[in-house]
Amino acid sequence: MDLQLNGKRALVTGSTAGIGYAIAEALAKEGAFVILNGRTQQRVDQALAQLARSAANAKAAGVAADVGSAEGARKVTEAFPDVDILVNNAGIFEPKHFEEITDAEWSRVFEVNVLSGVRLSRHYLPRMKRANWGRIIFISSESGLQIPPEMIHYGVTKTAQLALSRGLAETTAGTSVTVNAVLPGPTASEGAVTFLDRMAASRQADRKTIEQEFLRDARPTSLLGRFATPEEVAALVAFVCSPLSSATNGAALRVDGGVVRFIA
Repeated sequence: MDLQLNGKRALVTGSTAGIGYAIAEALAKEGAFVILNGRTQQRVDQALAQLARSAANAKAAGVAADVGSAEGARKVTEAFPDVDILVNNAGIFEPKHFEEITDAEWSRVFEVNVLSGVRLSRHYLPRMKRANWGRIIFISSESGLQIPPEMIHYGVTKTAQLALSRGLAETTAGTSVTVNAVLPGPTASEGAVTFLDRMAASRQADRKTIEQEFLRDARPTSLLGRFATPEEVAALVAFVCSPLSSATNGAALRVDGGVVRFIA
């Protein structure tokens, strides 16, 4: 299927690895000019080199900036003032008991997971409206619907992204701009794999065993029965970025492996 993305400029935050990189790669393979983002120049350069190997004739650039800060977001928008597609993927998480989460940790997870998207959308959305075409996608999570007790602060930010994306979508009525959220479930992203590997090492077990135990104990409603791959998430995101998704706006689209059973 041709997603009609040739010539579109797409910024994907947090795209040097995992879901973000997979989204950037999928868009590049569809002909979009992709802007990769990470916190360090080394990571950005490595991702650009990987993209050049995996996507023939990929058109891409990179910007090293921490979009979880106002300064970092400004650095991105100054380097690339106009884009057609914004994928707010940058995010952090850390399993931690609620009683132990400090104010500073609450602030940091909100800065990265929520305010990065607020700042970038505030810059790009008016430009998309003037051009009468654009796509903004927030990479939320099933954790925004089913708050995980082991990382409540993360779940709260993912719920906030759902409210933010719907609110922004309401402002696009009558235009060809759309704003949507995509909700992955457990996914074998870089951060998740690192987390599983640490657990496996501490228990002298293999990662597959720890993954299955996690799904059994923490996500027993999974119909997929395994962690999704970043590429499986990216396939949905690429479609939502495309002109073919013009009738999809203000939606929360699940690619969660069936983890979410009920939505109140």
